[in-house]
Amino acid sequence: MTDDDRVFKALADPTRRLLLDRLFVRDGRTLTELESELEMTRFGVMKHLKLLEAANLVVTRRSGREKLHYLNPVPIRQIHDRWIDKYTEHRVSALLDLKDELENA
Repeated sequence: MTDDDRVFKALADPTRRLLLDRLFVRDGRTLTELESELEMTRFGVMKHLKLLEAANLVVTRRSGREKLHYLNPVPIRQIHDRWIDKYTEHRVSALLDLKDELENA
């Protein structure tokens, strides 16, 4: 499995996207903090975080006895640059402008 595949697989699940959103709002959360915001078992959240870590979307750091989770936005940016940005070329923008003009006319 490639790095892109791991990122797409991680982003495919709404719970994992929610975890990333929570870390975007406030980075450096513990498992307990992340678990408290979900209607899911601790083990379930751990499984999702493990997959996010495998995709390098979440990195961890120990602080005493706590394990803190941090968002790593680099893989998402790489996906954007590789798969999304190329579809926003001038031609696509021009087509969207034309579509908007026709719909608003």
